Amino acid sequence: MSAFSRFTALAQTLPATVPFVGPEAIERDRGLVVRARIGANESRFGPAPSVLEAMAAAAATSWMYCDPENFELREALALHHGVSRDNIAVGGGIDGLLGEIVRLIVEPGTPVVTSLGGYPTFNYHVNGFGGKLVTVPYSGDREDLAGLLDAVRREDAPLVYFANPDNPMGSWWDADSVVAFARALPETTMLILDEAYGETAPAGTIPPIDALIGQPNILRIRTFSKAYGLAGARIGYAIGTLGNAQAFDKIRNHFGMARVSVEAALAALKDQAYLADVIARISASRDRISAIARSNGLTPLASATNFVTVDCGRDGAHARAIVDGLMEHGVFIRMPGIAPLNRCIRISAGPEDEMALLEEALPQVLKRLA
Repeated sequence: MSAFSRFTALAQTLPATVPFVGPEAIERDRGLVVRARIGANESRFGPAPSVLEAMAAAAATSWMYCDPENFELREALALHHGVSRDNIAVGGGIDGLLGEIVRLIVEPGTPVVTSLGGYPTFNYHVNGFGGKLVTVPYSGDREDLAGLLDAVRREDAPLVYFANPDNPMGSWWDADSVVAFARALPETTMLILDEAYGETAPAGTIPPIDALIGQPNILRIRTFSKAYGLAGARIGYAIGTLGNAQAFDKIRNHFGMARVSVEAALAALKDQAYLADVIARISASRDRISAIARSNGLTPLASATNFVTVDCGRDGAHARAIVDGLMEHGVFIRMPGIAPLNRCIRISAGPEDEMALLEEALPQVLKRLA
């Protein structure tokens, strides 16, 4: 009996893959050194000093498991958003929460609607549980709300994923459009509303919490990985009705949160002044990236996130050559993976020294490609 025959039939059909190739792997495989890490949409501005102090103090408690109910963090998040702690579920980043939601809903053959070229980790989880991905192309570099709704109705899909603001394009819909889309969905369809970039979005983008909190087929998911600068701590949370939030208790890893990470999140919530400062720095960096792009004949797209997607004006092969060429200069960026989005590259906000490296390297790469 081969070793692989011990796996399920579904597992045997799945590729062993990593949805995103990390800069560490690129360094190992290509023998290069990352000098500007502006490709993974982390916050290069890092967490607040108050957060680092809280993490250092909490390190001594790492011999203990976390509180399996995540009571203190759920209470703090509830106060922050003006809901009950019973409306909050905590998990290991948005990626972990997505896997748990898919596990709750998707069985082999279940139709799941998402955007073609949208966040690939969601697709990874759907494939991992045997779901049938039904994809809707972007329209004008935004997720197509009407197209998503049509696909849900056509497929009788019990799950649809929509990110606002969007990754990888940085585009967004206004709050009224998001609410209208959510309310138009069949009651049998769960909406995952991914608001990972909500803190960096312009006013009027994110629906008020009370606009959707009572709707039983919506889970809003958020993270400390972006504006709060805690990507490595892996802290995300879902906001939903009592039944939806408590459903996570059926399948989650109850001791899955690190005590240091939980203390980091608590401290980050308290330091809203630092968050406001980082949001301003992200906005300034987006302007800087856009200016660099324009000066090199490229077209930056408007962004509501902590990155800027830049239209390189040709095809995916050309955009890939720019990504690879920049890496030779130590500048790590990424690009969308699906046409026609892959005509673009995607550059995360970062400090001025890394912006200067980008500004120096980009014209050299483009000149060589020309």
